[in-house]
Parts: sequence; C-alpha cells; structure tokens
Amino acid sequence: MSTAPFIPDTAPFTTAQRAWLNGFLAGMFTGGPAAPVAAAPSVKTVNIYFGSESGNSEALAKQIAKAAKKQGFESKAIGLDKIKLADLAKEQFALIVTSTFGDGEPPANAVAFHEELIADTAPRLENLHYSVLALGDTNYEQFCKFGIDVDARLAALGAKRLYERADCNVAYEEAAAAWQTGVFSVIDATNPAPAAPAAPEIQNPKSEIQNSAEGYSKKNPFPATLVTNRKLTADDSAKETRHFEISLAGSGLTYEVGDALGVVPTNCPALVEDILRALNRDGEEAVPTPDGGEASLRNALLRHYEITKIPAQLLKVVAERSSDKTLAELMIPEAKEALGHYLWGREIIDLLADFSSVTFTPEDFVSHLRKLQPRLYSISSSLHAFPEQVHLTVAAVRYESLGRKRKGVCSTFLADRAMGPVPVFVHVSKGFRLPASGDTPIIMVGPGTGIAPFRAFLHDRHATGAKGKNWFFFGDQKASTDFLYREELEAMLADGHLTRLDTAFSRDQAEKIYVQQRMAENAAELWAWLEEGAHFYVCGDASRMAKDVDAALHKAIETAGGKSTEQAAEYVAKLKSDKRYQRDVY
Repeated sequence: MSTAPFIPDTAPFTTAQRAWLNGFLAGMFTGGPAAPVAAAPSVKTVNIYFGSESGNSEALAKQIAKAAKKQGFESKAIGLDKIKLADLAKEQFALIVTSTFGDGEPPANAVAFHEELIADTAPRLENLHYSVLALGDTNYEQFCKFGIDVDARLAALGAKRLYERADCNVAYEEAAAAWQTGVFSVIDATNPAPAAPAAPEIQNPKSEIQNSAEGYSKKNPFPATLVTNRKLTADDSAKETRHFEISLAGSGLTYEVGDALGVVPTNCPALVEDILRALNRDGEEAVPTPDGGEASLRNALLRHYEITKIPAQLLKVVAERSSDKTLAELMIPEAKEALGHYLWGREIIDLLADFSSVTFTPEDFVSHLRKLQPRLYSISSSLHAFPEQVHLTVAAVRYESLGRKRKGVCSTFLADRAMGPVPVFVHVSKGFRLPASGDTPIIMVGPGTGIAPFRAFLHDRHATGAKGKNWFFFGDQKASTDFLYREELEAMLADGHLTRLDTAFSRDQAEKIYVQQRMAENAAELWAWLEEGAHFYVCGDASRMAKDVDAALHKAIETAGGKSTEQAAEYVAKLKSDKRYQRDVY
C-alpha cells in the first residue's frame, strides 16, 4: 500500500493551506477523497494590562492572567509602561486593571501610556475589544478617575467595550471576581477564534481572585493583641502620633518590610448613640449586614457600616425626600463647588441633623450606607528584628468642625478603644521592596508618619547585616516635639548603619523648610548615589509631598546630572521601570 506524502510544518504555508494540501494528496494516493481535516481551533489572546502604584493592580492582573490561561486563553500580565497604542491597535482583546494615583492621576507605570492615549495623534482602535477594572478608594474624591478616563478614551478612539467597567473600592475581591467572570463569558461567546475548552477543574474563576491561602487573611483576620501603645510626639505638639506594637504569636502570619497591615476597626460607640438618637431608634431593631447576615441596628452601626463620611446614595435620598429643597439645589452639576463647600467638615450625623424631617426605617437607613472597610497601615518593623511582632506608626486623627469633635475611625480605635482583640491581616505590597542585594544603597524620603516603612527598612538591613549605604530624609513640624524615633535614628547614625540623615522641620524657623528643599541642597550627592545604583523611595502624602519630592528629584537630575528636562524625565522613567523608584503614597 502506498504511503501518502505530506506537507511538513516547516513548509511555507499557513495551517489551513497545509491541511488542504495534505488532504488533497491523501485523496490522490488512496484513490478517493480524504475526509476533511479539521484545523485546530485558534486560541484567543487576552492580555491583562496593569497600571500600578503600590503593586495591588499588578498582583491582581497576574491572578486574572493565570485564570485566563486556565479558561483556555493565551494571556500575560503586562505593565502599561511596556505597551504602545500602536501595538494595542493590533490586538483583538485587552483587559486593563488600573489604580488611580493622587488627585485622579495615572499610577507611576501608566504616565507615558496616558500621555499617548490622550494625544491628538493617538491611533484609532476599531479592532480592539476591551474592558476596564478600576481600583480605588471611596474616601478620595476622584474615586477610580484614571480607570474611568481610560475607559472613556478607548471608546472615543473606536475600541469596542466588551463588558462594562467595574469600579472597585478597597475591598475589591468580589467586584473584581464578578467582572472577571463576566468578561470571560463574553470573550468566550465572541467570534471568530473560539477559545479552547476551559480546564475542567476550574468551576469558578472567582476563586483565582479570592485569597485561597489557609490560615488568617483579609476574610479571616487574626484576633491580635495590642501590647504597646506609646505616644511618640510631645504633649505640646500639634499632632498626636503613636507607636503601636501588636503580637502575632500563634497566628502563623509573616510579612516583608514594605508590606502593610490591615486593621479591622469598630466605630466610636458615642457616635453610634448620637446617630441612633437622630434616627429616633433604640438600636435593638434587626437589620441586614453587608455580608448577608443580621445584627441589631446598634451592632451594625458599630461593626459593619461606615458612619462618618456621607455616601452619595444617602445624600441623594435625603435630597429627594426633604421638603427643604436646599440640598436638591446643590445636587445639580452646576452647583458642584457649592456642594463641596456644604459637605466640607460634615458627616452623616450632621446630615441627619440638618434634615431631621427625613425619616428612615432601620433597614432603609443601613441600605444607603457603605460597608465598614479595614484600614491599611505601612508596617514599621521587621520580623528579623522583632520576631512575632508587627509595629505601626499612626497619627491619631482628631479635629473639630461645625462645633463638633471628630475622630478618625481606625486611628482612634487603636489609640483609645482597642482593649480587646485587634483583628489584623497582612496586605502584601510587592511594589515597595528593598533591593535584592543588601549592598545596594538606598535613599528614603518619609516625612511624618511616612517614616514607618523606612524604620522597617533600616531595622531589617541592620538585622540582616546589609552593607549598602542608607540615606534618610525626614521632616515634620518641630524637632523638639515631632522628631519621631529620634533616639533610634541617632543611634543608627552614630554606629554608621544610617549613612546620612537630613531633616526638615518646617516650623523651627520663620521660613518653612520641607524635605524637597533638603534634596535640592544635596542635589550633587543625590545624583552621585543614583549613579552608583541607589534605589529611591518615597512614603507619605500623595497630593502634595509626593508631587513636590518627584519634582525635586527631576530637578536634581537636571542640575547635578547636566540633563535637559526631557532627559531627566527619561532618567526617572527608567528608574521606575527598573523598580529603583518606588512609592508608598496615600
């Protein structure tokens, strides 16, 4: 019997052409037409592009890419700094996972992408099908703004929105899982190029996003013991900054320096009672909790719902139900600025007092509230130096507005009310890490409580015997009252572990001085350290300090490095892409 010749894979034909030719030749040598040869189904490429400042979006994008592969797609998690719009225009599918930085701006690795996206020369994207998963925090006015802007601009460039954007708050797991499931199902149903069958063991892509590790986690926080609560600032300071030491003994929890600790607080009991009086309720009424359970109204307000910042839904309902049209007039788009003035310094209790004619049933009231979220704090200790402990450096938020004393939810929970177990979990921050080599020099800029991760860095490098140089810029109001961890820093400076310590106390002289001025004064040495391979870190306020420090860094590179403005920007962009410029900002 003759053997049919075949067209090898190396022949210059497409898969379909080879299949047809092999079938034709097989028919010639077997005396009849060959059965049609089915081409293998094409596998869809669904890449996940991430915009990330602290590493959350990157970690989530990698999880989604892993789930996409198990779903039968080709998929990679790729930073937005690694893609050009011209390349994106050639793709059929793209999923974008991004956070928002500061006042609605792109995160560090998405700045160049954003500039290209909004440019008049941006290419058309008619071939692209996309969806956006935006991460944010509703405590900030520009909630998820960068993700919203990306979504709108891609559509304006002709890209097809294959699934509605999801805007996620701090607790993003469930919303992200629902978005992932929806996106995958739509892509599966999209022709041409059907996806390969999903792996049978994957019943629900949601499991890829949820924390599957055993033990204590965000969904199952560890009931820790607060062993130290010490005030760091002097009694005559304008601030109240505290040092907390929490025991992790028996938890099995570990962390790396650069990580954050999640703390699950309870609300102020006095504020709960004030709200109950405003609602004219005794607090024993049964109401649903956000997780589908049931609790008394008092307990729900104490443990399950946010009861300070006014949520948009509650504001809208009060405006609709009130016979006083003052609030309704503030809700129109043209009155945005006036609404901002009204809301400034007001909380839910003030809204209830201002519009006392509006009544709620207990269940109706909590339906307009947001779930009480854990708070994340940069860890200020190292397990190498303090085994089975985690330390925090927290400013207790206390102020007065509209004649009423106000309290930060979690900062005063730790300072005043954490008498029993403190529920905690570790939040991994892969985007804020020490260099792999202990010989690498580091430059740290952390005014105020921004000192937290750098205290951890210094203790960790000391405990592990790292030989790299350490330079720290610290600032606060007054040296006499606000020099946090002064004894520790001066001891490290004395023994040579801390190579340089530059301080800026803004109110110790007539003209205010900040850390960015100290950077400018030392531009030549700053440049020399960077040229030696130093990693540059910033922790603290995103809206002002981090922007000013970034500008000072660019300027130092220009002046000391002899660079143009454009060259300095390229140098900083390279620092970021090489993970040598990292920020933990809020």
